[in-house]
Amino acid sequence: MNFTTFRSILFLSTVLWVTSSCGNRGAKDAQGQLIGESRRSSYKPPVPRGMVYIRPGFFHMGPSDEDISYVFTARNKAVTIPAFYMDATEITNNEYRQFVEWVQDSIAHKLLGQVKTSDDQEYIDWSQKINYGDPATQEKLDAMVYTPEDRIWGRKDIDVRKLVYHWEKYDLKAAAMDKGKSPRSAFIVKNDVAIYPDTLCWIRDFSYSYNDPMAKMYFSHPAFDNYPVVGVNWKQASAFCQWRTRLWNDYRASKKQPSAGEFRLPTEAEWEYAARGGREQVPYPWGTPYLRNKKGCLLANFKPGRGDYTEDGALYPVRADAYWPNDWGLYNVSGNVAEWTSSAYYEDGYSFAMDFSPDIQVNAADSAAPRMKRKVVRGGSWKDIGYFLQTGTRSYEYQDTSKSYIGFRCVADFLGRSKNDYGR
Repeated sequence: MNFTTFRSILFLSTVLWVTSSCGNRGAKDAQGQLIGESRRSSYKPPVPRGMVYIRPGFFHMGPSDEDISYVFTARNKAVTIPAFYMDATEITNNEYRQFVEWVQDSIAHKLLGQVKTSDDQEYIDWSQKINYGDPATQEKLDAMVYTPEDRIWGRKDIDVRKLVYHWEKYDLKAAAMDKGKSPRSAFIVKNDVAIYPDTLCWIRDFSYSYNDPMAKMYFSHPAFDNYPVVGVNWKQASAFCQWRTRLWNDYRASKKQPSAGEFRLPTEAEWEYAARGGREQVPYPWGTPYLRNKKGCLLANFKPGRGDYTEDGALYPVRADAYWPNDWGLYNVSGNVAEWTSSAYYEDGYSFAMDFSPDIQVNAADSAAPRMKRKVVRGGSWKDIGYFLQTGTRSYEYQDTSKSYIGFRCVADFLGRSKNDYGR
C-alpha cells in the first residue's frame, strides 16, 4: 500500500467518524457507553376519563353454575389477562352524541370549504364556526338535509343517513400471517360506516307493542342523556372506538405527548374477567348466587320472576350508573343493556382459543355468510331473564344488526406491566 492510498483511507475513515459522531444523537453524554436514546419522552400512563383500571390476573372463564340449556358453549377454562382500562359505565346517549355531532360538523366543514392542506392532505379547520341557522349556510349544506319530498312540515332536517364516518387501520393479524411477503397496502383496512343509531329498533324488536315514545325520544331527548346508547350495531360501536382513539391521540400529539394506546371493544375474556371483579366461582358480579340482596331488593335491571319489568325499579333501560358497581367499580355489567365484545362467536371457541389473553377475531365482509358475522354479546339486558345476567353466559348477535337492548363499553390498552411500575 503506497502513501497516497493510505492517506485516502485515513481521510475516508476520519470523514466517516466525524459523520457518525455528528449523527449519533446523545453521543456526547454517552461517553462511549450504551445508554439508549437520550431524547426519548418520559411516559406515565394517563387514566382516560370515565375509565377504571383492571389489574392483570388469572381466572376461570366459563359458567359458575349449571349449564341449564346443556349446550356446552362455555366450558370452564383457565385464562390469564393483561392489565387494561375499562369504561365504568356503558357508553351513554350523550357520549355517543358527541361522536354523531363531530361527524356532522366535519362533513359540514368540508361542504363549506373550511379545510386546510398540508403535506398533500386535507385537514378540517376546527377554528371555524358553523352557524346552522344562517340561511346562506343552510343553502351550502343542502347536500346534508332531506330532499323536499322527505321533509315533515318543510323542515330542513339533517339526513342522518349521510352521517358516515371513514376510518382506516392496519390489519396486524393478517400481516403477521403473511410474514412480510406482501406490501403494506395489502393490509390497510378502510371502512365507511353510517353511525347514527337505529332508533326504529324499539318498534321492530317487539311486535304488537307500543314503544313509539322510545323510538322518538330515547336518543334525542335530554331526559335520556345519561342512559346507555342502544340501536348501535357492532360495526358502529367499532367505529366509535376508532374515533375515540383518534380524538384522544390527536390531542396528545398537539401537546407533544406520546400516544396512549387505543380504545376498542373488549374481548370476550376481558369482559368476563372485568365483570367478575376478582370474584371466582360465583355467577353474578355482586358475588352471590342470588339476584336479590338480604332485604329482598333486586340487584340489577332485568326481567324478574314471571315478568314484572317494574319490580327492579325500571321498565326500560336505566341510567348507566344505576345500581351498585362491582368490586372493580363497573356499573351494570349484568343487566340494563347487553354489551358487544370484539370476539367472533363460535360454539366451541373455548376449545381452541389461547389461555393467555384469548381472542377470536373475524373481519367478516358485508357479503360474508351469516355465521361469519356473529359477534359475542355479554351481560344480559333489561328484557332478559336472570340466566343471561350470569358472567359466564354467552350469546351472540350479527355484526350488522342493531337492537334496543344491546349497547357497549370501551376498553383501552394499558402500556406496561402494571400501574404499580409507575408509582401509583
